[in-house]
Amino acid sequence: MSSSGQRYVGLTADLRRRLHKRNAGKSSHTSKYLPWQLVTYIAFADQVKAEAFERYLKSGSGHAFAAKRFW
Repeated sequence: MSSSGQRYVGLTADLRRRLHKRNAGKSSHTSKYLPWQLVTYIAFADQVKAEAFERYLKSGSGHAFAAKRFW
C-alpha cells in the first residue's frame, strides 16, 4: 500500500527486489504513489495457482475479498 492509500497487487519471484524497484520509482505506473510498504504477501509453491489468485484479486469479487481480509 502506498502512503496515498493506493493498493498494488502483483506477482513476483523476488519480493524484496520488486518492492525496492517500486520505491526507487522505476515504474511509471506506481512512481506517483511513493512510498510503498508491504501490507500482505502470500507465497505459493505452484506458479499457476499464484497467477490464478493474482487474477482473482484484480477482479471485482477479488477486490471485495481483499478489502475485507487484507487491508
